Amino acid sequence: MHSITLIFLTALAAGLLLQLWLYRRHARHVAIHREHVPDAFAERVPLEDHRKAADYTLAKIHLENLDLLLGTGVVLAWTLGGGLAWVLRIWSEAGLVPLWTDALAILTVMLVSVLIDLPLSLWRTFRLEQRFGFNRTTLFGFLKDLLLALSLGLLLGGPLALALLWLMEQADDGWWLYAWGLWMAFTLLVIWGYPTLIAPLFNRFTPLRDGELRTRIEALLARCGFSARGVFVMDGSRRSAHGNAYFTGFGRHKRIVFFDTLVERLAADELEAVLAHELGHYKHHHVQKGLAISAAMTLMGFALLGWLARQPWFYQDLGGGVQASDAAALLLFLLVIPVFTQFLSPLEAWLMRRHEYQADAFAIAQSGGQALIRALVKLYRDNAGTLTPDPLFSAFHDSHPPASLRIGHIEGRLKGAS
Repeated sequence: MHSITLIFLTALAAGLLLQLWLYRRHARHVAIHREHVPDAFAERVPLEDHRKAADYTLAKIHLENLDLLLGTGVVLAWTLGGGLAWVLRIWSEAGLVPLWTDALAILTVMLVSVLIDLPLSLWRTFRLEQRFGFNRTTLFGFLKDLLLALSLGLLLGGPLALALLWLMEQADDGWWLYAWGLWMAFTLLVIWGYPTLIAPLFNRFTPLRDGELRTRIEALLARCGFSARGVFVMDGSRRSAHGNAYFTGFGRHKRIVFFDTLVERLAADELEAVLAHELGHYKHHHVQKGLAISAAMTLMGFALLGWLARQPWFYQDLGGGVQASDAAALLLFLLVIPVFTQFLSPLEAWLMRRHEYQADAFAIAQSGGQALIRALVKLYRDNAGTLTPDPLFSAFHDSHPPASLRIGHIEGRLKGAS
């Protein structure tokens, strides 16, 4: 066995064992605390809701463990198992020009990957989410969304893949720099067009009606000096009982979106606090910082791909007999690199949690902390979010601080201000 193959298998096995161990810790921690609501939430969350959150979390853990095992097997099958080599060989015998052969091979791998994931997606939606009262979609609606997403992926991703393959074929050794520029332009275009061109394909967005909530939101936006194209309510209840709120777009095309489920459950001052938190992300330039980090990481990724694509061992030791080609380089890179970058997840989670604390601090200054606490407690309760995650698991997986830490942080700031 070649050393590169051994390194890859070691990283793959280490990642799998680490994640299984973390999920086991998480399950044990949640189960141990199932019968006791944390003291900080004793007067806010009924024991019945706390038990539901624990059972929901444990059910998700079982599914995630299956997903981990399946994902590891799929990576092995595509790489060392010769799956990529087989797909590329089939298309190479079709007699097409290399550019189209490579593009169709990429499309085939992506489609097969979707089909492999489909059974677990169906189970997650129609068994797990249904069991806990969250699913509101039908099988027809699920399949319609899937076909729409696949069509959109083909419409947007197809030309992108062809352009990247053309650059790899026609440009000099610095093709990866042009490819990175193309990728960033595509990313910004999707962010720009998502609010008005993509999102309405999946959901209905209606302007927020006049009333106390709209008055409070407009006053908050004026205080913060924030302008947006509008405040909209999204019909998220068509698919799920989960609630959320978000900003989308950038520049003059920013939109504020509330799920209708959230509007139904939160009082006006609580929705104002949630919005103030989201405004905090913009005021602290978290979106721009995220884009800058993404740009730096993808630049390094394309540079690494540019080097790996010229290394014979990349195909021989990791590709299971695949012949060197532009499509093989792209697909191998997308399959192999996450095996190593998964160990950076605590750093990413730490940065995102830091942003959440900053956004909470902004919300406290703009709308008061008590309303934000009430809103967060309702969100944890209504979405069956566990109040007792395992700390180490949370450090790897959670982009938001655990409930106890987050609300304790808000209460600490309120006491310090009093």
